[in-house]
Amino acid sequence: MHILQIIGGATSILGALFLLLASIGLLRMPDVYNRMQAGTKATTFGTIMFLGGVGIANPSWIPKLVVLVVFIVLTNPISSHILARAAHFAGVPLAEGSVTDKLAEHREKGGDA
Repeated sequence: MHILQIIGGATSILGALFLLLASIGLLRMPDVYNRMQAGTKATTFGTIMFLGGVGIANPSWIPKLVVLVVFIVLTNPISSHILARAAHFAGVPLAEGSVTDKLAEHREKGGDA
């Protein structure tokens, strides 16, 4: 087996482990906001690592994989942010152990939505 395929496979497996951690985080977190944060960060990083491993193993695919990574980096955090704000404005409560709600504090001070 070629050394790049071994390195690429190991990187892809590490990325898949991050994706597994994201799915566990979705099950374990107490509220929608924490779940969204766990899912977004871990899936973004895990997907980038997984695709990076595929790119290392198959260098001819790198241009296509770069386009995918850029798309994921631009869309995943932004869409999660928008969904979290929509949940907040719809009145989805925070977990009982939450210490602060900066968005609610900002709105109380007369800040824009």
